[in-house]
Amino acid sequence: MALITQSEFARQKRQRETKGRIFYALCLAAVLISLAMLGVLLAKLGLDGYSRINWSFLTSYPSRHPEQAGILPALVGSVYVVGIAGVTSFVLGVAAAVYLEEYAQRSRLAQILRINIANLAGVPSVVYGLLGLEIFVRVMDLNRSVLAGGLTLALLVLPLIIVASSEAIRAVPSSLREGGFGLGATRWQVVRNLVLPQAFPGILTGVILAVSRAIGETAPLIFIGGLTYVPFVPDSPLSGFTVMPIQIFNWISRPQPGFHEAAAAGIIVLLVVLLAMNALAVFLRNKFQNRLEG
Repeated sequence: MALITQSEFARQKRQRETKGRIFYALCLAAVLISLAMLGVLLAKLGLDGYSRINWSFLTSYPSRHPEQAGILPALVGSVYVVGIAGVTSFVLGVAAAVYLEEYAQRSRLAQILRINIANLAGVPSVVYGLLGLEIFVRVMDLNRSVLAGGLTLALLVLPLIIVASSEAIRAVPSSLREGGFGLGATRWQVVRNLVLPQAFPGILTGVILAVSRAIGETAPLIFIGGLTYVPFVPDSPLSGFTVMPIQIFNWISRPQPGFHEAAAAGIIVLLVVLLAMNALAVFLRNKFQNRLEG
């Protein structure tokens, strides 16, 4: 193999450093452009919707008059639907991940299930809306209710939670399991007392991402009957409902400028709710992480 001279090595090194700087500058520019666009969007929303953010807007019902329109039914409906979706998908997703990683392990069935779950994570949300309409609304006769909406969104985010939970469980060191088995613990005792506590921070990260997607979804809920005008707050899992994205879409599609201001205010409320839910999940994740490290 031919040896390169010191001057040739120095020239190649300078080329690599130059290419690295150019790549770094391009990445930084992409980040700054994205942040600038996001900042402009948030500033526009703040200017348009700030004047409508008040207690009356949060506690009032929709109205044909823009100055009287409120977001209370949509806000409560979003909390109910996302709450049902989050709890259902969390329980089923973690249980499925435990089965795939701790019980099925390397079986052919587990490999097929993993491939299909990964594929389901990329299925358009409209498909889940059609599935929810057929299974929950028609077959299970739940009608176009909060429960049907929550279960439909649970189907939508379930693959995300399964994949994230599987990765978190897989990241737990095998030595921890072997130590538990060496002390005479059963597999379920090892999973419950050793594996799940170690994997829980990672599982909560997956839940954060899943809830972030669920709270902004509109298409599946339109298919199962999420209404654009609801003059009441849902009082049971079988009540009719609307959610904030649908209500915002209804306002933005109207010609009156007052409804556009209400839509901007609704987007701000939606962002605050999303950030609050994410902050709670991050707090719980960090709390469990600190407890494990302590």
